Amino acid sequence: MICGMTSALPIVLSNRDQILVCGLGSLGQHCVANLKTFGVRVNAIELHPSDRWEIEDLPDSIDSLVIGDCRQMDVLERAGVHHCRAALLVTTNERVNLEAALSARVLNPHIRLVVRSEKQNLNDLLEQQLSDFIAFEPTQLAAPAFALEALGKEMIGFFKVENQSFRVVKRQITPQDAWCNSRKVHEVTNRDRRILRFIKAQDVDLDPEAWTMRADHPYSASAQFYTWLPDEVIRAGDVVVAVEANSLDGLGLSPKMNYPLASSSKGSWQNLWEGFTHWRDWRPRAAIATYWRESGHNQIRRVALLCGLTVVTLCGLGSILLVLTGTAPTLADAFYATVVLLLGGYGDVFGGVTLPHPMPWWLRLFSLGLTLAGTAFIGVLYALLTEKLLSLRFEFLAKRPAVPDKDHIVVIWLGRVGRQVVEMLQDLRQPVVGITSQTLEPEVLPQMPLITGRIREALDKANLPTAKSVVAVSDDELQNLELGLMAYRANPQSRLIIRTYDQLFTDKVARLFPYAQVLCASALSAEAFAGAAFGENVVGLFRLYHQTVLVTQYVIEAEDTLHGLLLSEVAYGYGVVPIWHQQSGQRGRAMPSDDIQLHAGDRLVVLSTIRGLRRVEQGDLATKQWQIEVLQATATDAIFEGGTEITRMTGCPLDEARALMDNLPAVLPHKLYLHQAMRLVRRLKRLRVSAKILPLEDRARRH
Repeated sequence: MICGMTSALPIVLSNRDQILVCGLGSLGQHCVANLKTFGVRVNAIELHPSDRWEIEDLPDSIDSLVIGDCRQMDVLERAGVHHCRAALLVTTNERVNLEAALSARVLNPHIRLVVRSEKQNLNDLLEQQLSDFIAFEPTQLAAPAFALEALGKEMIGFFKVENQSFRVVKRQITPQDAWCNSRKVHEVTNRDRRILRFIKAQDVDLDPEAWTMRADHPYSASAQFYTWLPDEVIRAGDVVVAVEANSLDGLGLSPKMNYPLASSSKGSWQNLWEGFTHWRDWRPRAAIATYWRESGHNQIRRVALLCGLTVVTLCGLGSILLVLTGTAPTLADAFYATVVLLLGGYGDVFGGVTLPHPMPWWLRLFSLGLTLAGTAFIGVLYALLTEKLLSLRFEFLAKRPAVPDKDHIVVIWLGRVGRQVVEMLQDLRQPVVGITSQTLEPEVLPQMPLITGRIREALDKANLPTAKSVVAVSDDELQNLELGLMAYRANPQSRLIIRTYDQLFTDKVARLFPYAQVLCASALSAEAFAGAAFGENVVGLFRLYHQTVLVTQYVIEAEDTLHGLLLSEVAYGYGVVPIWHQQSGQRGRAMPSDDIQLHAGDRLVVLSTIRGLRRVEQGDLATKQWQIEVLQATATDAIFEGGTEITRMTGCPLDEARALMDNLPAVLPHKLYLHQAMRLVRRLKRLRVSAKILPLEDRARRH
C-alpha cells in the first residue's frame, strides 16, 4: 500500500496525490466519485465529451479533463500522467485499456496501473511481469453481491481468505434465542466471531442514516462498525450482524469449492497436486468425513472407501499376527505374505510348504479370510472401473436434474455474471434453476436444472410461485426489469434482484419498486477499483445496510500507516475490522487478537468501507478519548499480572505499567479507545484488579 503519515494535521495535496482515470463511462464516473473521498486530485481522459452524467456535480469533481484517445502518448502527457501515483484504465474496450496501461507505464515507470480486463490469463501474466499492476473484472467483483442478495436477509456476505472461509450473517433475536437476556454483546465475540453491527429493537425499523444519530458510541471512527457498546445486554428484537470464520468443511464445502455432483479430470488432477503440496495441512478425519458426505449420491464410492479402509486394516493386522506367531521371520516378509493373501494367493503361501512350526488353526482361517476379503475388494475395484468407463462412454446421454418443487433460486440469463452467481449458490448448497435463451454445453454447470428457449415462456416452467428468489442478470437492464416484474407478479413473496448498469436508472427503479433489490454493477465494483489505486488489494466485497464493505488485504511495510500499531488501534482508530493476520513465514490466523502488534512483512485482511480505506491511506487515526483509573489489587500476584496485562493490551512500557501498579490508585497516562478501555477493565477484573473508565474531560476536571 502507499502510505501517509500518521498525523492529525490536515493533509496537503502534492503532485503525487493525483490519480488518472481513463474512461468516463458508468464505472469510470463511480471511480471518480470514490477517489474524491480520499481527498486526491483526479484527472480524467474521455474519448468524446459527455453530455450525460450519472452522478450529480461529478464534472466539478474532476480537476483536469482531457478529450482524446487515452492510448496516445501526448494525450496522457496532457492529462499529467508524469505526476500521477496511479492510473485507472476503465473504458469498455479491454484492448484500449491494456494499450493505455502500457503507454502510461512507458511515460511513468513508477505509476500504479489498475486495469479493467476480463482476460484472466493475460491479467495473471502481466501481474507477474509488471510491478504495481492489478487487473479486475467488474463482473467478478459484483457477482457475489447478486448471489448473496438471493439468499435472503440472514446471510449477507461470503468470501475466502486462503483456506479459510468467512460468512457475514444477520441474526434477529427472538425470546427463545439462547442469547436473549443472558449475554452481553462482548460475550458473543469469540475466536471464530466478530460483531459488525448491533442494533437495538427500537431502532431496527429506522432508516440506516438515523442510526448514526442514535448510536450508543457516536465517537466511533466508522459509521458502520463499533457504534455499539460492548456491555449492552442482548434482548428480544435486537439485530446482531457478525462475521464468522468457518473451515470449508464446517460449511459443508470441499476445499476447492467444487460441485458435489460434478467434477472434471483437470480439477481432480489439480486437487491431487495441491494435496501433495499441502500434505502437512492434511487432516485425515476431516478428509474422510468430507469424502463420505460428498459420496452420498454414489453408494459404490462409499463401498470403495469402506473396502479400502478394511483392506488396509487387514493388511496391518495380518502382518503383525504372522510376526507374533513366528510364521514370518521379519515384518517385511509378513507384509509381503499378507499382500499375496489379499490378492488371492492362499495356495501360493501355504500350498506344498512345510513350516518349521505348526500354524495355529485360527491363523489359517484368518489367512483364508484375507484371501476372500481381497477377492471381494478386487471385485469392487472392477465395478468402479466399469462404472467410470460406462459413465465416460455414455456421458452424452446424461440428463440435467429436474426443476425443484419449492424454495429454489431462479437465475435469469446465464452470461458471465449469471454463471458466477450460479456457481456461488451451488457452492453454498442452494437449489438453483437457470433460464437462458440458448442451450448450454453439457459440461457447463451439469448439475443445474436448465430451462432454455424464449425467456417469457421459460418462466412458466421454473415453478416461480414456490421459488425463494429470482435473480435477473442479463446484459439488458430493461429486460432485467421486465422479467423481474413478471416473476414478481407470479410470486410476490419471492426476493427480486435486478442487475442494472446506470446509476440514474437504478435510483428510479429502486424508488418505484421498493420490494426489489436493484444493484448497479458499476457502483459495486468501483469502490474496489478506487481502493486498488492506493495499493490496497481488494479480494471481495458485500453489501451491508446500503453500504459496500470491502474485504481488503494489506502487506505491512516499515514506513506505512499500520506499522507498529496494535490491532486494537487499527480497528478502533481507523474503523476497520481485522479478520486475518499472518506474520512473515508463519501460518495465517483468523480473527486475530486485538493485542497483536503489526510488523513489516505481516499480512492483514480487514473489512472496511471506502472511508475506512481513506483513513488508513491518510493515517487519519481517530482521537483516543478515554483513560482508565486502576483502583486497587486484591493480591500481590495481581499487581504483577495486572502490569503485564496493561503492557500487552495498550503497548505501555512494562516498567511504566509496573510502577503504576505499585502506586494505586493511579490513572494510566496512555489514552485509549472506548472499546479498548472497556476490554482492559474486564481483563483486569479477571485478575482481581479493580479499575474504571475515565473520559478525558473528567480527568481534566480533576486537575
